Amino acid sequence: MNLRHLVGRRAAMPLLCAAAALPLLLAPAGEAAAQQWRPPSQRSTAPSLNPVPQPRNEPRPAPRRGYIWVPGHWGWTASQGRVWTAGRWEKDRPGWRFVGPQWTLRGGEWVFVPGRWVR
Repeated sequence: MNLRHLVGRRAAMPLLCAAAALPLLLAPAGEAAAQQWRPPSQRSTAPSLNPVPQPRNEPRPAPRRGYIWVPGHWGWTASQGRVWTAGRWEKDRPGWRFVGPQWTLRGGEWVFVPGRWVR
């Protein structure tokens, strides 16, 4: 191999990486894509057969103009296991509907689906 051959490979690497990432950028967003995504901490250590505990009974605050309340939910970290995330206010987006975070049973494994805005 000569130096010219190696330089050509290095120059082509960004193009190859961009081409490999293109299908990910063009994938449909929404529920199907969200259900397939899991944070790195949940990919191999998330509990697969144990059902998720019932949500905690949080007091629902009074309505706020221009905001929606997203109830708390159970998350997962490799170091702590199941972790409760408290509810929060989310700025309203006119013409959109917020679908809260949830756990879904897929192929015998509990998968976390993050909250998201849908039309």
